[in-house]
Amino acid sequence: MDASPGLVLLYDGLCGFCDGTVQFVLKRDRAGRMRFATLQGDHARAVLERHPSLRGVDSLVLIETTTDGGERVHVRSEAVLGLARYLGGRWRALTLMRVVPRGLRDLGYDIFARFRYRWFGRYTACPIPAPDVRARFID
Repeated sequence: MDASPGLVLLYDGLCGFCDGTVQFVLKRDRAGRMRFATLQGDHARAVLERHPSLRGVDSLVLIETTTDGGERVHVRSEAVLGLARYLGGRWRALTLMRVVPRGLRDLGYDIFARFRYRWFGRYTACPIPAPDVRARFID
C-alpha cells in the first residue's frame, strides 16, 4: 500500500447500495484523492491482517493513512461520517450526527445493513469500474 497520506474506502463489492455509495463519492470527490477497494479483494485481506479486530466486519471501512505511515480505521457510522467530512460542502453537515451516541448510530447502521441486499440488490460479481476512474481502485 502507498504510505502517502490518503483515504481508502473498503466496501462490499457485491452490494448494490455499497456500489452506489462508491459512485456517489466518485461524482462528488473534487480532490479525486479517495481510493476504493472491495472487501472481497487482496487489499482488504491485507488490512484485515493488520487489524484483526475488523475480521467479520461487513461494513464500510474508511482507512486514513497518516503521514508517518500509520493507519486510522473507521467502521460503520464513523466511516459514513468520515466520508461526509471528506466530501465537505453540505455533506459535512452530516457530521452533526456525532451528537447521537455512537452505539445508537451504529445500531441504525446495522439495521440498514441487514436489509441492504433486499432493498438494493446483490451482484454475483463485483462491478468493473469505468475506465476513467479505474486507477482509483485497488485490488
